[in-house]
Amino acid sequence: MGKETGFLELDRQDRTYADPKERVKHYKEFVIPHAEPALKAQASRCMNCGIPYCHNGCPVNNIIPDWNHLVYEGDWQNALEVLHSTNNFPEFTGRICPAPCEAACTLNIVDQPVTIKSIECAIVDKGWENGWITAQVAAKKTGKSVAVVGSGPAGLAAAQQLARAGHSVTVFEKNDRVGGLMRYGIPDFKMEKHLINRRMVQMEAEGVAFRTSVEVGVHVSVESLKENFDAIVLAGGAEDPRPLNIPGYEMQGVRFAMEFLTQQNKRVAGDDEIRAAPRGSLTATGKHVVVIGGGDTGSDCVGTSNRQGALSVTQLEIMPQPPVKENKALSWPNWPLKLRTSSSHEEGVAREFAVLTKRVVGENGVVTGLECVRVEWEGGKMVEVAGSEFTLKADLIFLAMGFVGPRKQGLLDQAGVALDARGNVQADTNNYRTSDDKIFACGDMRRGQSLVVWAIREGRQAARAVDEALMGVTELPR
Repeated sequence: MGKETGFLELDRQDRTYADPKERVKHYKEFVIPHAEPALKAQASRCMNCGIPYCHNGCPVNNIIPDWNHLVYEGDWQNALEVLHSTNNFPEFTGRICPAPCEAACTLNIVDQPVTIKSIECAIVDKGWENGWITAQVAAKKTGKSVAVVGSGPAGLAAAQQLARAGHSVTVFEKNDRVGGLMRYGIPDFKMEKHLINRRMVQMEAEGVAFRTSVEVGVHVSVESLKENFDAIVLAGGAEDPRPLNIPGYEMQGVRFAMEFLTQQNKRVAGDDEIRAAPRGSLTATGKHVVVIGGGDTGSDCVGTSNRQGALSVTQLEIMPQPPVKENKALSWPNWPLKLRTSSSHEEGVAREFAVLTKRVVGENGVVTGLECVRVEWEGGKMVEVAGSEFTLKADLIFLAMGFVGPRKQGLLDQAGVALDARGNVQADTNNYRTSDDKIFACGDMRRGQSLVVWAIREGRQAARAVDEALMGVTELPR
């Protein structure tokens, strides 16, 4: 693979970012891609390691060494074909996937993994630029129809695969635009939304029908879908946010992260963000912001708050600060626990670890601060540190503590399908079928809150299961 001695001759050089002082002035993507010679050089570093651990590190099992070698040789079009053979939307994963493939790269043992994510993104971007990505219309129709509920990455992947197998596919989306949390949860500065739009155009040309502003379980019943479609795929995501049950949480100014991120994404799109915001407009301009939750959603709140002109931004995490560098002997090739600093963190934030929130304080129902205490972990149990109490000034508190599972009201209540112990829709990863033979489930609605790349994998595998259930055989890949 690549150049036999490439990994010995060249160091890892990843994409760079625009200056933080400049990029916080807008909501456009700010990654500076490699020039083509640099990409070929980085692809040449992919070594003939014998066992490509990156395959298992990648949930969609991208054939990474093959397309690295093709990029090294300048054969971009074939590299795109290999990339698309396992991943419907590499322009999404090439931007917002955390790249577990790079953690699993053999060269990561010495902290020099191949720049897999950058090369993946470059391949698909070049494919769009050169017009190589076109509709793949099925040669013949099967006469079968499938309803896909939810247009996030799992729903879109399932819909595209099923349409290419010849089925008539209709995607139902409760929001006014297609994309799920990629549309309304991921800030534009991480992934601009025209990327979703052009895939939607491709899928429509392949025969997929999109029905937006239609919530299954509210505007149309599950029973009507069962009567009018041969199969139903539930891909509605895990949208039930984890609450903060402490005194004062009901005060004005304590909001879920998705309310905040959705509104800003609507503003960027030129939409009326208030129409879908029952609690009114929400901005961080001129305010002291506290973000509770140390994950990607919290980081997105940090970047958005800085762009809106917050006076200060503090991010709290209940777990202790992880090590800057992982112990490779214990973690590789698995995803390691280590301190991760996002581009949003680099733009300005005070990060606090091992902090427990105790009470929201305010005046006349309006938030003015957040009482906290530092904690230690002893024997797996959290213990408050005596005398460590402190209060943060806060005008806005964003809850970014993850999601507990799919929303039950409406869709799942009507579907009546069995749930697992965690409240997700129960279905295995062989046939993705729920307790109702006509209903399948995939993505976060089945597995719980996860990564975009896992959603794409499950959407593709669920499509294969549906195709096999409807036709008796299938040629769709897993």
